Amino acid sequence: MAESLSRSAQRVQDALAALGFEMGQVVELPASTRTAAEAAAAIGCTVAQIAKSLIFRGVQSGEPVLVIASGVNRVNEARVAEHLGEPIAKADADYVRAQTGFVIGGVPPVGHDRPLRTFIDADLRQYDEIWAAAGTPHAVFRLTPADLERLTGGEVIDLT
Repeated sequence: MAESLSRSAQRVQDALAALGFEMGQVVELPASTRTAAEAAAAIGCTVAQIAKSLIFRGVQSGEPVLVIASGVNRVNEARVAEHLGEPIAKADADYVRAQTGFVIGGVPPVGHDRPLRTFIDADLRQYDEIWAAAGTPHAVFRLTPADLERLTGGEVIDLT
């Protein structure tokens, strides 16, 4: 099964395996999973169960910041900045690709080109099962909020 994955999706599958996450099977779907709404429709879950990975840029440091939010939530950038210690700005597609190795709409929570400071939306903890992007706008994998926290080492915060 894994050998039929695209290169980017296989990269995420390999990262999950390297992290000891045996339950995480990357699947590529015919429908787009680029947005949280598209992903939820393709998977058959609620939009809130989509763990969307968003890349921001520290305004002073220029460092990438990964924010993993519930699909229904908007990120309160001021709240993230409080925890980070500097303001953040939205990152453009070129910056996201350069810092993570993945395209917008397919950025996974793991497997990036470099370690990323990560914040996780506390709202995700209310679900038994969540879904995250897996390297392409058509690839996803299922996990629990506890798995997400362990795999990313992210800091859980209130993003709203």
